[in-house]
Amino acid sequence: MSSVQTGTIQTRIPSRLDRLPWSSFHWKVIVGLGTVWILDGLEVTIVGSVGSRLTEHGSGLGLSVSGVGTAAAIYVAGACVGALFFGQLCDRFGRKKLFMITLGVYVVSTTVTAFSFAPWFFYLTRFFTGSGIGGEYAAINSAIDELIPARVRGRVDLIINGSYWVGSALGSAAALVFLDTALFPMDLGWRLAFGIGATLGLGITLVRRKVPESPRWLFIHGREEEAEQIVGGVEHEIEHETGQTLPAVYDSIKVRQRKVIPFREIARVAFKTYPRRSILCLSLFVGQAFLYNGVTFNLGTLMTTFYGISAAIVPVFIVIYAVGNFLGPLTLGRLFDTVGRKPMISITYLGSAAVSVVLAVLFLSGSLTAGSFIAVVVVVFFLASAGASAAYLTASEIFPMETRALAIAFFYAIGTAIGGITGPLLFGHLIESGQKSEVAIAFFIGAAVMALGGVAELAFGVHAEGRQLEDIAKPLTVEDAEQGGADGAGQQRTGEEPEPGPQRAAARHAREQADEERARAAEHHAAVHEQRAAAASGDERAEERADVEGLLAQIAEILARAHDEHAAAYDEQATAEIEADEHLAASARERAQAAEERARGHEQDAEALTSEHASDAERHTALGEAARERARAREQDALAQQARSRARDVPDVDGEVENARAEMHDTWAQMHTERARAHEHGSEHDEEQATAASRSAEVLEEQARALAYRVEAAERRVEGEREHREELDAQEVGRSREQAAARDATDERIRARLERRRQRERSGLRRYRPGPGRSPATRVPAAAAHVPEQALDSEIQAIERALDEHGSTERRELAELVGARYWGPGVFRDALRQALADGDVRRTSRSTYAPSEHDQHAKQ
Repeated sequence: MSSVQTGTIQTRIPSRLDRLPWSSFHWKVIVGLGTVWILDGLEVTIVGSVGSRLTEHGSGLGLSVSGVGTAAAIYVAGACVGALFFGQLCDRFGRKKLFMITLGVYVVSTTVTAFSFAPWFFYLTRFFTGSGIGGEYAAINSAIDELIPARVRGRVDLIINGSYWVGSALGSAAALVFLDTALFPMDLGWRLAFGIGATLGLGITLVRRKVPESPRWLFIHGREEEAEQIVGGVEHEIEHETGQTLPAVYDSIKVRQRKVIPFREIARVAFKTYPRRSILCLSLFVGQAFLYNGVTFNLGTLMTTFYGISAAIVPVFIVIYAVGNFLGPLTLGRLFDTVGRKPMISITYLGSAAVSVVLAVLFLSGSLTAGSFIAVVVVVFFLASAGASAAYLTASEIFPMETRALAIAFFYAIGTAIGGITGPLLFGHLIESGQKSEVAIAFFIGAAVMALGGVAELAFGVHAEGRQLEDIAKPLTVEDAEQGGADGAGQQRTGEEPEPGPQRAAARHAREQADEERARAAEHHAAVHEQRAAAASGDERAEERADVEGLLAQIAEILARAHDEHAAAYDEQATAEIEADEHLAASARERAQAAEERARGHEQDAEALTSEHASDAERHTALGEAARERARAREQDALAQQARSRARDVPDVDGEVENARAEMHDTWAQMHTERARAHEHGSEHDEEQATAASRSAEVLEEQARALAYRVEAAERRVEGEREHREELDAQEVGRSREQAAARDATDERIRARLERRRQRERSGLRRYRPGPGRSPATRVPAAAAHVPEQALDSEIQAIERALDEHGSTERRELAELVGARYWGPGVFRDALRQALADGDVRRTSRSTYAPSEHDQHAKQ
């Protein structure tokens, strides 16, 4: 059947469901839907508990030992077929219809099982009982995950899946009673045991009728009004239950609705879009199904065969086994939401595999008693139970909404068909052999397939903890809406301006509503003046009507301001959606929340004006003040996020100041939140709580003021350090300029010296001089001197300074004054000769030198 297009909508339902606080509604979902696992545990365990009785002569059925395993395999086969059949119907016709139908199939089938008269009939009824349970898996898991908030979805799902073992313990305990031949005949007790499931199923039906259809399924299939009514009713129920207003929600998704999602499109998603996720789910389901079904269905016969436990006592061991299994998800469940899905699933699968190897070795060695055997088995399945429950959670989370039920059904069916059927058959035949070595092989195989599941999780696992389902796997209808659909609907025509985003459009609509309220206020103001004119004309009741019109005008103006704040909130949310910086995006979202709180405050003010009783008016006024305080808290949170963003982009010292500023804003936000709580408690006339909140606000205010002074002190220190750095930089610049000036002066002296030399050479006074190591008759160019004349500048300056300070000085003393012995051979002689040639120094006798006459005149 082709898909049917019904329209494109923007909805916030997923975000509204995920932000709900835990309430009685969620308990109703758990009781009405989660109890299916109790039924499954009950069915599987009853067969395991009564399996030994069914093989005994006089039971009225006469199964063989391997026949118990066969019945278990047929039950699992029925569950696989039922999951596939009902799973695709669940995605097509809705969760609620199918979880009522599948429960009915189960109740009828398990009731008929009690009347089995031959093995073939027993196998047939077990097949249909399994098909009802398999259909329940698909419908229930998808509905639960779509109704439970994301922050607790992991632990809730694991505990619900783990409740299988509550049914297991219940079935084992009941079997203890019904298998007691002192109470019931051998051919009657096991029949009555199957009636427990039917009775429990009928009770669940009554609760389940009150569980609503999944709003997520409804809005995708063109029934958004019904979805809005369900979510709105739940929100109203929770607000009434908690006495608090739920926070506003801005995140939305755009959905192209369809009546039917073609199966080929669902298959494409599983095998083309998400092939790695498909491999992951298949590995998880095969591993847990093989080990679980193999051990659970055959635990009773294993205990009787190898440890001589009587059929009447077997249920005691199964109760212990079941309790250990339930404790696994119960105690480890919260870690799947905190530590994360990927590490916890891999730990539980690989851990249970390792302990299974230990179990196989100990079992083979014969060192285990019945008690120690069941103790090690409990450790194995304490870990495996949490991992197995997480397999269903994984399949439900990591595929798009339209394929959720069928994904659960498909991977459950395929994984269980591979592992869940072969496991019981293998264990059953190996137990029948009576050889411990052969049973140990089954345990080794179970450990291997569980280890493969753990490795697959490490390789392909998805971090789904705390994330909205639509973020983990984008719904097909959302993707279709974003791409404009296959038929091109929604695509922009060339030259057209793109449509504004949903947040901007909502902001524009809110401003239009504000303008309408202001127009309404203007009309009421006009009526006020008309009534006052009538009062001046002698109409006695006109003044009262004028007061009413004035009140209505005031209310309209307040509501207009509320709509303005809503518009500001939408604008801030639109800014957050396009902001790349996470802190700035968070800041924009906080400002959006602040605007919503201010809008809520205005609405409470309007309610106060329309209240008939003073107590109601006071309550609304207090709630309005609480909303304004929460708005201030949100604004402080926004400033804190901005400070954190700046801290990341500035130097370390400035970053510390910004972090301190963020801490200060956080404290101010806490203070305003406490004040809001004080106002809220005051509105409820809870003076004790209001006083406590006010005191807490006072403490936080003092702490915030202390932090403000610390921020000021830090700013002053940073400013001082900045000025000190600027002074050091200025000094460094001055030194650099002085050094540059000195270099320029040196260069100028060298240029002048060279120019004077060239003048002398041109005039014939000094064209040649003796070269080093040559006779005076040998002439070499002056440029070939052994000391470069540019390199003598510092030495010449040293000679000039020494003569300036000491006056006329003998040559040997002058050499000591300037440290000529460190200059190198011949350097002092060449420098002194060059200074004489340049006129910087004059000779007063054969070995005495003095400053030049020019320098002496300059000093005078």
